[in-house]
Amino acid sequence: MAVEMLSYIERKSPVHRLTGVTKLLCFLIWSTVAMLTYDTRVLLFLFLFSVAIFKVSKIKWKEVAFVLLFILVFLLINNLAIYVFSPQEGVKIYGTRHVLLDIGGGRYSLTLEQLFYQFNVTLKYFTVIPAALLFLVTTNPSEFAASLNRIGVSYKIAYAVALALRYIPDIQRDFRNISLSQQARGIDMSRKEKLSKRLKNAASIIIPLILSSLDKIEMISNAMELRGFGKNKKRTWYRARPFQKIDIITLMLFIIMLIVSLYITFYDGNRFYNPF
Repeated sequence: MAVEMLSYIERKSPVHRLTGVTKLLCFLIWSTVAMLTYDTRVLLFLFLFSVAIFKVSKIKWKEVAFVLLFILVFLLINNLAIYVFSPQEGVKIYGTRHVLLDIGGGRYSLTLEQLFYQFNVTLKYFTVIPAALLFLVTTNPSEFAASLNRIGVSYKIAYAVALALRYIPDIQRDFRNISLSQQARGIDMSRKEKLSKRLKNAASIIIPLILSSLDKIEMISNAMELRGFGKNKKRTWYRARPFQKIDIITLMLFIIMLIVSLYITFYDGNRFYNPF
C-alpha cells in the first residue's frame, strides 16, 4: 500500500531513536537559524546537512515527493513575485549593480545581485522544508503531543495537534476510497477528461469527504467526552520517552551549530553575506 503523505513512517534509524522533545527542539533551533541568516555559507551548510540527515533517517525522497513538488511550485511563484514587485531588492541589499540583461528600461533589468538574493531565498526553502518534513514523518503523533506538553503547551492543545496529524492519512484514505467508488459509478476523474469537467466531477468527491469527516469528528468528540477528557489539569502519556545519551549529544550539537551560525552571520553587523 502506498505511503500516506505527511504521516508517520516507522524506520530503524538514529533519527527515529530521538525523543519527540529532542526533535522538536532541534527543529526550532534549525528554523531559527534558517530564518535569521542570509549568509550563503551558513545556508549551504544547513542544506547539505539536511540532505545528510535525510539519508541517515532512511526516509526515501519518493515518499515525500508529492509534497516537495507542491512546495517547488509555490517556490517558483514566490520567486516570480519577488522579481515582479521588487526587481532591484538585491541591489539595495548589496550596494552594487551588475546588469546581466537590460529589461524594461532599467527597473526590471536582471542583475547579478538580484539573482544572488533570490538564490539565498530559495536556499532558505530548501533548508527549512526538508527538516520540517523529516520532523513530521519521523515523529509519532502521540509522542509529538507528549513532547509539546513536556515543553509547557497545554495537553488539550497538544492532543488536538496529535489528532490533526493522525487525521491527515485518514482524509487521504477516505478521498481515495470515495474517488474509486465514484469512478466505479462512471464519473471519470482521469486525464482523459477536460480540466473543467474534472473539476466539476471533483465536487462529487469533496462533498462526501466533508460529510464523512464531520461524522468522524463527532464520533471522536463524543468518545473523548465520555472518557472525561479535559477534566484534570494534567495527564500522563503512554508514548512519552525519557532522554537518552543520543538526545543529549544531539541537542548539544545543535546548540553549538546555532551559536556558530549566528556568529558567522552577525560578526560583521550584517546578516547578508556580500560577495560583491
